[in-house]
Amino acid sequence: MLSNFVVLANVVIAIWLVTLTLFFWKTLSRYNKMADGGADKGFKSMADSLIKDVASSKKDIDQLKTYSEKLHKEGQLHIQKVGLLRFNPFKDTGGDQSFILSLSDANDTGVIISGLYSRSGTRWYTKRIVNGKGVEHELSEEEKKVLKETRLKYE
Repeated sequence: MLSNFVVLANVVIAIWLVTLTLFFWKTLSRYNKMADGGADKGFKSMADSLIKDVASSKKDIDQLKTYSEKLHKEGQLHIQKVGLLRFNPFKDTGGDQSFILSLSDANDTGVIISGLYSRSGTRWYTKRIVNGKGVEHELSEEEKKVLKETRLKYE
């Protein structure tokens, strides 16, 4: 009876040793992967290196956020809304040969270019707009219409 107990105890101990060996081998292989071949480094120096890398990454992310915000602000100032209207300003000429071209940024600031065609020639006019309103000159009904349509188109 005692010999059966000793055999059973030895089998249990052997299974326990195999289990511990596998667990230790798995842990050691994970450690070696984490160390990335740096057997001469200690765990503390590797952890410190990882912490420095994380801090450096956070700094880089903050710089990228700042740069992205700067680009977004600058992007608001570029031409984003383009509107075109062809029309006939005079009843005695045929066709819609005159036009109004609206070029504005996100804040409806930009320029309106008008080309008025008549029998004697074409006249070109430009008007500066700030926040959707004419600065030096009042906007015509057609120009207001182009701005309104352009706003609706790009909302």
